[in-house]
Amino acid sequence: MFRGAPARLCASFLFWVPLAISAQTIPGNAAIDAEVGRIMKRTDAKGMAVAVIDHGKVGYVQSYGVRDAKGDPLTNDTVMYGASLTKTVFAYTVMQLVDQGKISLDASIKDDLDNSLPSYGPDPVFPDKYGPYKDLVSDPRWEKITPRMCLTHSTGFSNFWFIEPDEKLHIHFDPGTRFSYSGEGMILLQFVIEHGRKAQGLGLDLGDLTKANFDRLGMTRTSLTWREGQDPNVANGWNDKGEPQPHSRTASAASLGRRDR
Repeated sequence: MFRGAPARLCASFLFWVPLAISAQTIPGNAAIDAEVGRIMKRTDAKGMAVAVIDHGKVGYVQSYGVRDAKGDPLTNDTVMYGASLTKTVFAYTVMQLVDQGKISLDASIKDDLDNSLPSYGPDPVFPDKYGPYKDLVSDPRWEKITPRMCLTHSTGFSNFWFIEPDEKLHIHFDPGTRFSYSGEGMILLQFVIEHGRKAQGLGLDLGDLTKANFDRLGMTRTSLTWREGQDPNVANGWNDKGEPQPHSRTASAASLGRRDR
C-alpha cells in the first residue's frame, strides 16, 4: 500500500516467488535471472530483489540493477519499501493482541473506541496518517465494521480514500458482505489499536509493537516507523517522469505499504 505515489511508479521492487507446491518444479538460477531481466525491462524497473521460498526454506536470493539515481548497486542488504508485505506483519501483530484479549476479531470497532469514529480529527503531526473519518458522519454502517473485516478486506472501503473522485472516504457496500481489496481498512484497524480504549489495553503504538517482533527475529534494520539517521544503503523509487523519489519522513507516516525492510 502506498499513501504517496502509486505503487506502479516505484522503480525498485521487492519480489517474492513462493514455490511451496510439491508438484512445482523450481526453476534454476539462470531461468530466474532471465525472467527477472524480462520483468525489469517490461516494467522499466531500475532494481529488483528476488527471494525463492521452497517449503518454508529460502532457496535463492538475488538482487539486480541499481538502488538510486547515482547508479549505486542494489544488493541483498539494501533497505527497501516493504509495500503490502507489511500487511502480513500487521496481521501477525493484531493476532497477538487477539491472543492477549485486547482485540476481539468479531466485535464492532465502536466497542474499542471511546468516541464515535467520525468525531476523530486528523493526526496533528501527520494529517494523512489515517482516513478522514469525519466523512462517515452520515453513514452509520461504520459501526458494523469489525477487526476481522479490516484484515479480510471486507469493510466496504475502496483501497484508499484519496483515489475516490471526490477524495472522501466512502463505504461502498455493507461491511462484511463481500471482498474488496482495501488498504484503508488496515489503516482503520491501526487507528483503533493506537487510539482505542486504554482501559482494555489499547492506545498502543504500532511501531513499538512490531519492533518487538522484528527484534526477536534479529531484523535490526527493519521498521514500521521512521528512523532518524537513515540507513545509507537504501533504495529510492522513481516517479512517472523518471525522477528519483527518495525516502521522506512524511512518506512513512501511514501504516502499511510504505514501510522499509
